[in-house]
Amino acid sequence: MGVAEKQVKLTVEGFDVTVPEGTTVLEAAKQAGVLIPHYCYHPGLPIAGVCRMCLVKIEGAPGLQIACATNAAEGQRVSVLDDEAAGARQSVLEFLLINHPLDCPICDQAGECELQNYVFQEGRSNTRYAEYAKRFSPVEDFGGDILYVPNRCILCTRCVRFMDHVAEDSVINVSERGDRAFIGKHPDRELDHPWSGNVVDLCPVGSLISKDFLHKARAWELDGTASICTGCSQGCNINIETRNAVVVRLRPRTNLAVNRYFMCDHGRMQYRWMNRGDRIEAPLVLEDGELVACDWDHALARAAQILKGSSGKAVALISPAVPNEALYLLRTLFEGFDFSGAFRVERVEEEHALSGVENLALRRERAPNVAGATILGYEEQFDSAVATVKDASVTFVLAEPLTGVDVSALTGNGNFIYVGAYLPDVARSATVILPTTIVAEEDGTYVNRDGRVQRYFQARSGPGMARPAWWITGELLAELDRGEPLISAAQAFDRLAESEPQFAELSYDTLGTSGAALKQDAVVGATR
Repeated sequence: MGVAEKQVKLTVEGFDVTVPEGTTVLEAAKQAGVLIPHYCYHPGLPIAGVCRMCLVKIEGAPGLQIACATNAAEGQRVSVLDDEAAGARQSVLEFLLINHPLDCPICDQAGECELQNYVFQEGRSNTRYAEYAKRFSPVEDFGGDILYVPNRCILCTRCVRFMDHVAEDSVINVSERGDRAFIGKHPDRELDHPWSGNVVDLCPVGSLISKDFLHKARAWELDGTASICTGCSQGCNINIETRNAVVVRLRPRTNLAVNRYFMCDHGRMQYRWMNRGDRIEAPLVLEDGELVACDWDHALARAAQILKGSSGKAVALISPAVPNEALYLLRTLFEGFDFSGAFRVERVEEEHALSGVENLALRRERAPNVAGATILGYEEQFDSAVATVKDASVTFVLAEPLTGVDVSALTGNGNFIYVGAYLPDVARSATVILPTTIVAEEDGTYVNRDGRVQRYFQARSGPGMARPAWWITGELLAELDRGEPLISAAQAFDRLAESEPQFAELSYDTLGTSGAALKQDAVVGATR
């Protein structure tokens, strides 16, 4: 057993708090439910102590102290709302606003700007300065997806510290001094590091902005939903932000066990395919050589008829972006068959690690559920599985784009069921086509490369009659008199947890929003 961590007890605004020794006053105050205003401090970055916004009164200490760089101590009495501390923070805000342009109506950060928030919370009602002193070029292109607006910069240095100490690629710095200081970029470099988009999230004002998100939406128009990035097998926790049911932005969500506070630029761009307009919106069945739209009852009955009339070998071709619930139910659907399930993963040559964070990288496997598919009995033998389709009595394709697959290879047996969100040409020869939702439109779970089961949540409704893949496979099981229909993804996961020892004792409630690890032996050989 390890040595117990020493604890210290202090009082913040009258609330008693006990924290581990070495905790800063700012973090200790959070435990008391007191947010101390701050700009330069971020829990994922080295402490700089340059903004002076977190000034507090500590009984017995000479003068005011900065809470971000002062460790909590036994018996400390901290006052955040003390008149002297509040007045000092007002003065800091007044200095920051001397040269800050009042362009909130056109600033992407409006509505989620920490300068706006703190000025509203405790700033002065007016300023004693009549003119702006600074004059900079309004916008500078830093390269990649980043624009820099010097007028708005408050020199918190979060961006510089991220690139220096986390990305370990010193492309930017603080140039000049005093009131002439600004964020400078290396003249021969671009801010195009694979993780550079995090400087936009870290910027507390609208100084560093994303070209991709520029003027797309106002913060108060967005609905945020907890989800998992589909860009690779790392499984970074993200928020999907939608406006009028259109996904407009993905941003990192804190999970200290997976991605801490960050996500890569490749992952940020994984929202575009979610807004494709060529979706399947109704079930289709083959009638007299043509695909005809129908209701779910007829389509499910037709698919069940195919399954009832088939025996022997069955081949399932699946995408490693399908959630665990659907993969488990699909395998259950083919119990009694000589079943083989296969998937294909796009792999690239190089991983892009975030150097300053252990075990965090844009991984070679560009799919979110490779480990889950492997654990649930599917193999990365896609091409060989396609070759065996001609000997199968039924072919079931689940959300696989089928790039490069010959139509005749899938239609030889005449029993081809396709379940997907989009309809590639090769799938138009299917006997039954069932429309499914995508990750933004359903609840589900993935297993990342480290064997961590993580939930994602529905961010919007699916188009037309599209339904989650777990619902479709559950309904097919019910059509075959093999259980009651499922009413939720949580119920589907409970069935999985009851049947698969690796998932035992897990549920949507225990997973929460941060996930839980499988037993270590469950993921041996699941990833490469």
